[in-house]
Amino acid sequence: MHIEIGILSQDKLAYAGIAATALLGAHSAGLFKSPTAWLRTALAAFFFSALMQAFHMNIGPSELHFIGAMPIYLLFGFIPTLFGFGLGLLLQALIFEPQDLAHLAINFLSLAVPLLVLHHSLGKKVQGLTMAKVLKLDAVYYAGVTLMVGFWLSISHDPAPVADWALFAASYLGLVAVEPLLTIGLVLAAGRIRHSRVARWCIDENTLQRMGAAA
Repeated sequence: MHIEIGILSQDKLAYAGIAATALLGAHSAGLFKSPTAWLRTALAAFFFSALMQAFHMNIGPSELHFIGAMPIYLLFGFIPTLFGFGLGLLLQALIFEPQDLAHLAINFLSLAVPLLVLHHSLGKKVQGLTMAKVLKLDAVYYAGVTLMVGFWLSISHDPAPVADWALFAASYLGLVAVEPLLTIGLVLAAGRIRHSRVARWCIDENTLQRMGAAA
């Protein structure tokens, strides 16, 4: 989901920066509703960054990463995941890929917009976590990510061939097949400690309620 440097003009980068800032600003109040939100945001940023560094591959006009979006979203919640994506991308750019700072807003929006759509559609309605439901969440989210990559390419001054974008989109099929296994495994592991103080600090309240209802 990292867009190659140089294919977007400076004015489009500026517009993306404004949009990313507005999106974070509109949701910033959510960070103060729960005293554990900052901790969960830090955890989301850490796991997101670790997973991205664990697997990344250049494919066509973008870069394929193992994002871990669904386990992060389900365990830590929407707001921590949203801000964790931004913080994780910033840390990655500062530590590993300084050139990515130019596309920080672009890459953030590629992850944040699909997350926003997912949360306000399917995410709020999830009552139990089955493999089928996790697969559906993953499919919708990563379809959104690939569409966002396609959007950036469509407004670039040097559009990549459709075949290159199709190759990138197809590459996410492997992640959609693997990530639900990680999601279910981590949620089941979290369920074993759901009554502990650590769980109440670190795990999203909605997820804890779902675990309790399923117990």
